[in-house]
Amino acid sequence: MKRNLLFACMLILVSCNSNQSAQTEPAKPASDSVAVQNINSPYEIGYSSKFAMGNAKYAENVLTLWKDYDNGTLSAHKDFFADSMTAYLGNGAMMHASRDSVIAGIQRHRDMMSAAVDRVDAVMAVKSTDKNEDWVLIWGTETDTYKSGKVDSVYLQETWRMNKDGKADLLFQYARPTAPPKK
Repeated sequence: MKRNLLFACMLILVSCNSNQSAQTEPAKPASDSVAVQNINSPYEIGYSSKFAMGNAKYAENVLTLWKDYDNGTLSAHKDFFADSMTAYLGNGAMMHASRDSVIAGIQRHRDMMSAAVDRVDAVMAVKSTDKNEDWVLIWGTETDTYKSGKVDSVYLQETWRMNKDGKADLLFQYARPTAPPKK
């Protein structure tokens, strides 16, 4: 009986100590605890299925660009863009031009509005380990108020590629209206 009581006390002591140390130790980064796993797909993967968490600074840059759009000051951080860029926009438009031309085109669109407000739902930086390319994925909602008074909202999903210098050189934007079109 004494042996069982001693064992129970030691078990309680060990479990109390293990909980305390778990609370005080810093969390390990996801890259340490999650290994890139191969995906067994019934489909041919056109680009890659090997991604790991990427450089958080790239995600911060994209968030800054979203805020610049909201503020109507797209050129404020033009150094976040590569010298030339390709953008596939949610309205079906495609641009491949110099950084300044792409920014000017998007700014012209933004200038039609009196306000743009974005809400970010999720953002992450990822790296394609087999292609050695960095990407930023961002999901959110954009509400635009046009100077005419019309208000539109869309759900956005954007995929930004960062070049070897850490500058955006490719954007894929997908948009869906938050409400069905009025008949």
